[in-house]
Amino acid sequence: MKFALSYSCGKESSLALNRLIEAGHRPVCLLTMVRTSAGRSYFHGADPQMLRAYSEALGLPMIECPSDGDDYAEAFERGIARARTLGAEAVAFGDIDIEENRRWEEERCARTDMRALFPLWGARRTELLDELFRLGFVCLVKCIDTETLPRTMLGQRLTPQLAAEMAAAGIDLCGERGEYHTLVADGPIFMRPLDFEIGPAVELGRYAAADIRLRDANPTKETQR
Repeated sequence: MKFALSYSCGKESSLALNRLIEAGHRPVCLLTMVRTSAGRSYFHGADPQMLRAYSEALGLPMIECPSDGDDYAEAFERGIARARTLGAEAVAFGDIDIEENRRWEEERCARTDMRALFPLWGARRTELLDELFRLGFVCLVKCIDTETLPRTMLGQRLTPQLAAEMAAAGIDLCGERGEYHTLVADGPIFMRPLDFEIGPAVELGRYAAADIRLRDANPTKETQR
């Protein structure tokens, strides 16, 4: 089945893409929500240069869905309509078990006559992290909730050791409640890794975000696709 992927540049949506490719489905594009006023993607804060780099590294066109919030649902539906013109028959999401999110996404797909795919749904957090580590995904901690995690984790690569520290802090290991977000720099779905540099932290109320920027492009590598 040809599908579009709702892509945040983070670990779950990247793992969802890998699972669907391994299952024999074919991605045709990425869908990314962009905050119009900031010119960056929602939640993970990827700027236009970074979004272009992801599109090139993954070998997939990226459909940006601009919105400042009031028309968020409509903007996403417009993006789905554009994905259909590229041959998409379904939209895939990286959600794990938050029913409210799934209902919203299924409604967007129903309104655009598309199937909704949830390749990670119901999986255990430890299973997903083990899969990320086994496959060699490189995930950098972009943002944290400072009330649950220390600032020293910002910019670090997500590793089994770091995950153990997160578990000791008692958080959702995948950060599904907003405890942390990641940017993925490499993995089996990438034709080339993304080279990021880590800048100083930016304080955003109870949250803190690492200023992660793109350095020069890296050479192409072989992928499974």
